[in-house]
Amino acid sequence: MAVAFSGGVDSSVLAHAAHRVLGGAAVAVLADSASLPRRELEDARRIAAQIGIRLVELATDEQDDPDYQANRGDRCYFCKAALFRALDAWRRVEGIPWAALGEIADDALDDRPGRRAAREAGVVAPLAEVGFTKIEVRAYARVHGLAVADKPAMACLASRIPVGTRVTPSLLAEVERAEEGLRDLGLRVVRVRHRGRAAAVELGAEDLAQLEGLRSAAERAVRAAGFEEVSFGRYRSPAERAVGAGEPRGRPASS
Repeated sequence: MAVAFSGGVDSSVLAHAAHRVLGGAAVAVLADSASLPRRELEDARRIAAQIGIRLVELATDEQDDPDYQANRGDRCYFCKAALFRALDAWRRVEGIPWAALGEIADDALDDRPGRRAAREAGVVAPLAEVGFTKIEVRAYARVHGLAVADKPAMACLASRIPVGTRVTPSLLAEVERAEEGLRDLGLRVVRVRHRGRAAAVELGAEDLAQLEGLRSAAERAVRAAGFEEVSFGRYRSPAERAVGAGEPRGRPASS
């Protein structure tokens, strides 16, 4: 089995379970592109090493797809389609019959274009099939001592670009530099929303409480990434935003 791997808690739990059952017949496959922060790449390498699973890194070409670049609201479909094309070509050469992703039961509560790409590519979702929720996934990670057990959710850098704004490597790089600068200050839950020359920085509740003593340094870090204006606010998870808008609980494709 080839596991689509990001180093997040869901895909790490799936990779761990696959490795326990299949041993060397399980492989973690990571898609590398401009939308993946380098810090996340290094984290993924570390967690794969902790699990003991073989890690393969594949370059994906979504950045060359005009439909992905257009960012019309279905960007995730084209991103995942590029991943599964690369994964399918690789595993066929390797003679690996199954591809799987770390989708969980909670993901069925909302519309995720990436799920459609997975279904079209024949990618299976073992955790969702057995009804694993986020609570159960994190519990599994703690029981097995995985370093990602309490890791905050992390969407790709392209999720910080407003719908309708063309996704380019330069915009992704600005977001990554700003977020890296903030994390270097010790802030953990960070989203830098790209608003042209302005950055709307969203921080987790605990991080926001620390901001008073760090505000000047945080502003400098964001401006050094190329932004001229900086604002700060509290990050709300997709589930919180949905409830606040009077919608059913669930998580959209990007956060």
